[in-house]
Amino acid sequence: MTKKLTSADTTATDKTAKGFTAEERAAMKERAKELKAEARANKNKADGESDVLAKIAEMPEPDRVIAERLHAIIKASAPALSPKTWYGMPAYAKDGKVVCFFTSADKFKSRYATFGFNDEAKLDEGAMWPTAFALTELTAADEARIGALVKKAVS
Repeated sequence: MTKKLTSADTTATDKTAKGFTAEERAAMKERAKELKAEARANKNKADGESDVLAKIAEMPEPDRVIAERLHAIIKASAPALSPKTWYGMPAYAKDGKVVCFFTSADKFKSRYATFGFNDEAKLDEGAMWPTAFALTELTAADEARIGALVKKAVS
């Protein structure tokens, strides 16, 4: 015996199925392109860096200024990390796995940019520690802190 669907059965599904935002769909499409490019050729560090620099150049200010500075800090603090794009954002990987990344405020129409770490980062401090930071600008103290965190993340 089959149950006949009523309008009440389908309405509940319709209300919960909002889906992804246009920005989220665009990020997923960019990630799919990145994966295809990586599968076609073993990207070297120089190719990854040129991709990251191109993404940074597309950003509006002040995100571009922050991303350029972060790129320099990360390269100086952890030269073993390989720049690459990740969901259309600058990211830095170790052994192919993203350790840290930058998300511009403009990317998802946020009020601040974000610098974050993935679980590959070795930042554990007890039972709780930060994995992302909101950025509206970078001071000298912020730059020093980020440099230290990136060094610790790859240690």
